[in-house]
Amino acid sequence: MLVIGIAGGTGSGKTTVVRKIMESLPKGEVALITQDSYYKDNSHLPMEDRKKINFDHPNSIEFDLLKKHLYDLIKGNSIEEPTYSYKTCSRLPETNTVHPKKVIIIEGILVLTNEELRDLFDIKIFVSADADDRLIRVINRDITERGWGVDVIMQRYRETIKPMHLQFIEPSKRYADIIIPEGGKNKVAIDIVKSYIKQNL
Repeated sequence: MLVIGIAGGTGSGKTTVVRKIMESLPKGEVALITQDSYYKDNSHLPMEDRKKINFDHPNSIEFDLLKKHLYDLIKGNSIEEPTYSYKTCSRLPETNTVHPKKVIIIEGILVLTNEELRDLFDIKIFVSADADDRLIRVINRDITERGWGVDVIMQRYRETIKPMHLQFIEPSKRYADIIIPEGGKNKVAIDIVKSYIKQNL
């Protein structure tokens, strides 16, 4: 079994990198867990308070559950991955059954910030991208996927995304074994990662 942690700033192209890695491997041999599934449940809070949650701070993640689930997969046990709604800022009742596979990918902006989780990774990857490119992707994503207005997105970028990136996410790059500049556009770097994975399976 090979456990891969893939981090990088919001809008850096992590999802594209993950997709290209998964497409290169035999179907059914890869399990993907996303950090976003492990945001703490905030259904007990009034909606106005939920809207103020800083999703880019490590305290927003239930790392203990994420680590437990990864331990279970490594031991050969299936898990029930939570599902999270950005619209309600709470966990949904449905879960996603994840079975242990030859390759397990853990993807998310903060996955390299937690030492205990980091120590479980065989390969640590950081996807890097220009700040302007990341902002454009964030705007497009939050409008189409989350139904947010541009004013709300820009306020969140100034107040949480940018400062949290500088405080937590960018510094976690030093723990990476491989840094992929330009995200999914960097074919050479992605091909190197694919080759390494295939050699170690």
